[in-house]
Amino acid sequence: MTITIAANSVPKPPAGIIEGFRGAPTSVISDNLARLPGAVGLKPYHRGAKLVGTAFTVRTRPGDNLAIHRALELVGPGDVIVVDGGGDETRALVGEIMKNIAQWRKAEGYVIDGAIRDVAAFAGDDFPCYARAVIHRGPYKNGPGEINVPVTIGGSVISPGDIVVGDEDGVVSFPAAGAAALLEAVRAQVAREEETMKAIREGRYQGSYGKS
Repeated sequence: MTITIAANSVPKPPAGIIEGFRGAPTSVISDNLARLPGAVGLKPYHRGAKLVGTAFTVRTRPGDNLAIHRALELVGPGDVIVVDGGGDETRALVGEIMKNIAQWRKAEGYVIDGAIRDVAAFAGDDFPCYARAVIHRGPYKNGPGEINVPVTIGGSVISPGDIVVGDEDGVVSFPAAGAAALLEAVRAQVAREEETMKAIREGRYQGSYGKS
């Protein structure tokens, strides 16, 4: 069946913006996005490295990974492979070999609304992978699918080129437009929270955190 490719690549924001979000907790990013965006139900399966990059999106029929294989021919440095598998947990869309291909292509990681397998290979590696479940059953490879179209991941709409950030708490995404202002707000909140922690340690905390 047909794999529709809307674009072969996605635009990248300035490198300084991407690197700025590498130190930003997803919880604080979420706070500054009105606590609304963010995938629900996914968890990290890798060893613990931070995920930061731009969304290279894939929509596929549940349980089928033909479109992901096609995407792996196109991705490159800075791309996060974001897969809308419909939340299906009955067949793994990605395993160790596809992890290695993505690494070889210098992608930043996977975000998969679906299942993976070969979980030990992910657990022993820093290559980021967020998914909904683990199962041994392999995928179909028949299609159809779409590449670089808006997708839905755990209730969150992600468009090609959106910035994707993942850490131990989960995954958030947002458009690159406005990212600089968001980064400033995130840094300001981190500074406020560090001051709150300092006040607690020094015995002078007076409830300011409950008002923020």
